This record gives sequence, structure tokens and C-alpha cells, in this order.
Amino acid sequence: MKIAEVRELSDKDLRERIDAERIALDQLVLNHSVTPLDSPADIKKKRRTIARLLTEMRQRELKK
Repeated sequence: MKIAEVRELSDKDLRERIDAERIALDQLVLNHSVTPLDSPADIKKKRRTIARLLTEMRQRELKK
């Protein structure tokens, strides 16, 4: 997810997306522990996406 797409989200959508991404990351990590993923880099991508979302949410908090 690109930062431009993140900035277009409303506050509510941003929170929902963070929750969904965290659940997806947990599932990826669990699946990887049971059987190795084809691309373990997917875990890294999910973590970075969550970081982008959290950064945008923090920037919005500071602007208010």
C-alpha cells in the first residue's frame, strides 16, 4: 500500500485497516511457523504497511 493511498483513507477506515493488517500479519507469522512461506518477505512487507498506517495516524493526531 502506497502512502498516497493511505492519505486518502478516513480516520475510521485507517483504524480498520490497521486492525485488518495486524490480523493478517499474525496469520502470516503463524503459517510461517508451521510451514515455511514461499516468500518470507511478505512478513516484512506487512510490517512496513502497518508502520505506514500508524505513521499517518500519528501525523493526523499531531495536526489536531
